Amino acid sequence: MSSEIEEKAKDYFWHHSIDLGDGFVTSGAKSVEICSTEAKLIFDRVKMDEISVLDIGAWNGYFSFEAKRRGASRVLATDSFCWTDPKMRGRESFDFALSRNGLDVEAEEIDAGQISLYSVGKFDVVLYLGVFYHRRDAMESLPRIASSVEQLLVVETVLDLLDIETPALAYYPADELGGDASNWWGPNAYFMKAFLLGLGFSLVEVTPHPLNSRRAIFHAWRSTELRDSAVEVNDVCWPASVGTSHG
Repeated sequence: MSSEIEEKAKDYFWHHSIDLGDGFVTSGAKSVEICSTEAKLIFDRVKMDEISVLDIGAWNGYFSFEAKRRGASRVLATDSFCWTDPKMRGRESFDFALSRNGLDVEAEEIDAGQISLYSVGKFDVVLYLGVFYHRRDAMESLPRIASSVEQLLVVETVLDLLDIETPALAYYPADELGGDASNWWGPNAYFMKAFLLGLGFSLVEVTPHPLNSRRAIFHAWRSTELRDSAVEVNDVCWPASVGTSHG
């Protein structure tokens, strides 16, 4: 059976390393170590039991599946670009992985720029992982996405301008970042924290990525109802001008 799974998996491009059962794990661009490390940083501090989760830009589905495994009652995975690209065939790989793990995860093909309270409703937790800087309309789409957040928005993004200690944002008109023309923006952590606070979140925790100094994870809380206070956080220290609360 393992050889059959492996042959089928070769049909797709895997960004995530996903356990498909029978001892086979896909060789994703994100290794098992990276996926596991990010999952812990994203989910460990969140009380996951019986909550709803929206995963925007789900691709192969690793974090959608992880949210369900950690106790979420409802998980909706969404994507458009990766799911419709004829080379990535992301929706097919997602469906294949879903068929292998048997989890109850919903899927809807919808562009991140169309996500809002009116298109998908509200979710306790919204995941926006590795998407912000790929959106040319990043400053317009994130406020719409925020309207669908009941308790927590988690944003994972590339960073730039790390030597500037005030909110700053780099713009890449071509493929200056990683040779990828879909990389439009390089915020520094000060910018992301200030932007999220400006969207009405009451607390923003900033966690440097332990395996990549040019990335970070931002937990933007409306309240700390779902925050597991027993979990220690390696939060970055910020100057008073950026602040830790809005209002």
